Amino acid sequence: MVAMSASASFMRTRLYRKIDLRVLSILFVCYAFSYVDRINIGFAKLQMQRDLGFSDAVYGLGAGIFFLGYVLFEIPSNLLLTKIGARRTFARILFLWGATSAAMLFVREAHLFYILRFMLGVFEAGFAPGMIFYLTLWYSEARRARAIAIVLCAAPIGGMFGGPFSSWIMTSLSGAHGIAGWQWMFLFEGVPAILLGILAFCCLDDSPREARWLSVDEKALLETDLQSNAPTSHDSKSLLQIIADPRIYRLAATYFCLICGLYAVGFWLPTILKESGLSSLMEIGFYSAIPYLAAIIGMYALAQRSDALQERRWHSVLAALLAAVALTVAGFSTTHFVAALISITIATAAMYASYTVFWAIPMGYLKGPGAAGGIALINSIGLLGGFLSPTVIGWAKTMTGSIQAGLFIMVGLLVAGAILLMMERVVVSEEGISPSQQPSL
Repeated sequence: MVAMSASASFMRTRLYRKIDLRVLSILFVCYAFSYVDRINIGFAKLQMQRDLGFSDAVYGLGAGIFFLGYVLFEIPSNLLLTKIGARRTFARILFLWGATSAAMLFVREAHLFYILRFMLGVFEAGFAPGMIFYLTLWYSEARRARAIAIVLCAAPIGGMFGGPFSSWIMTSLSGAHGIAGWQWMFLFEGVPAILLGILAFCCLDDSPREARWLSVDEKALLETDLQSNAPTSHDSKSLLQIIADPRIYRLAATYFCLICGLYAVGFWLPTILKESGLSSLMEIGFYSAIPYLAAIIGMYALAQRSDALQERRWHSVLAALLAAVALTVAGFSTTHFVAALISITIATAAMYASYTVFWAIPMGYLKGPGAAGGIALINSIGLLGGFLSPTVIGWAKTMTGSIQAGLFIMVGLLVAGAILLMMERVVVSEEGISPSQQPSL
């Protein structure tokens, strides 16, 4: 009996190692470039704004308008994924966003800037929620937070390496062949997404059943593990039921608040570092990697602890509140380099940790045919924060000459998000689960 148990454990370990290497590794690289192509506009701003004469308000609107295109087309993209499969969906998304990102080198005036940023959002729409839904086809609920954490770590890793790489391209190739450094940056960082689209089409499978790299026994074992994902008649929901569910909108509002904080850092970190006293583009690029390195450590550690205790809500709430405190300190420290860097590092790590654990909540709640659409709905509403955040900060900086006021608005939104997530205990109790059944810290 012990020998059989040990054999099953070994087989399960080997199975998930294969899935990690095949599925997670590809999604990880794709998501890293996704994040780089979203936020490289923050580094381009340091040269682009001067060359094209854009104000902070124009930059903020252009950075944020990406999310309007994303939100409008996200749910249709995710619904299409369930019809044509993940392989074709991811290949299409990667190819088109890579081409659009590279086309940013042709920007000469604000209108084209807005159009290309909007189209970048349109073409990338559905990738993140589609990726999260795709993970539910490969990982049981008990392993999900870890899988999400690994893939979502790609965002801060993209920021960590993307910052120094972007600043190096902009510095080293500035003026080469009559092309500005920021133009070279968009070209060099857009092309890899096109190549990754080809890789996704060739190497990803729509479901474990189609995976030729898994044996019959491994597929059977995985199917057994995934039985915990199978919806019962009680918890299975159609898309129409999900759209009418108030809890979905509470979760979406929480996510909106978290996203506001995340993209305040994502789009404005180079500017914060510059205002704190750094002048060299290379210095800004290298120091910008520090908050993202801390984010990688924080999000993985919190996700592991969350999985071990099988508790999500309070892990996410406390991390969001820590982020709010740290971002407040950052707002008061914008002219002091050391204090600004330490506080923005803590804020970034805490926000990413909160955001990572948060996703395990809707993924555990949404099951059945409407799950993909439900995840996309939460993500769509939440990503409106990606439009609001840079736009508000850009407007505030143009009006006041300082980034401080905009950061304090983001602090208030992080606190509001934490309060909304605290209310999840009330929601759970209303659904018939007693407090003694609820895991706690």
